[in-house]
Amino acid sequence: MLEIVSGDLRFIGRLEEESAAATVAAFRRLLPLESRIIHARWSGEACWIPFGELDVAFGPEDPTCYPAPGQLLFYPGGVSETEILFPYGPTAFASKAGLLAGNHFATVVEGVDRLHELGRKVLWEGAQTIRFAEA
Repeated sequence: MLEIVSGDLRFIGRLEEESAAATVAAFRRLLPLESRIIHARWSGEACWIPFGELDVAFGPEDPTCYPAPGQLLFYPGGVSETEILFPYGPTAFASKAGLLAGNHFATVVEGVDRLHELGRKVLWEGAQTIRFAEA
């Protein structure tokens, strides 16, 4: 399981090891991960954590452009920079170059009812700290 904390908001996620084993392994190498989460300009109701040119050494696994709220995507770079997408509402994962397909590597299973609160906080208050750790 994965613990995700941003301010007073806490979420528990399930790592999707069966459908995205290489992506989950790459993500685990980054743990514990502390960063800032910002609002996604192109993707609808989603936030993201940019990693620039970070080489994560995985390819497509269970990729999607349309994640449900709480279905976290890890995009390995290519058309756009490496990033984690954190959807909190209707999302079409995209960049200024068009739609992107990210690997669905984790799903929020506890705290789903507070996803929208995180999204609104990031939208109206700006970048927020976020921490990911195995629970």
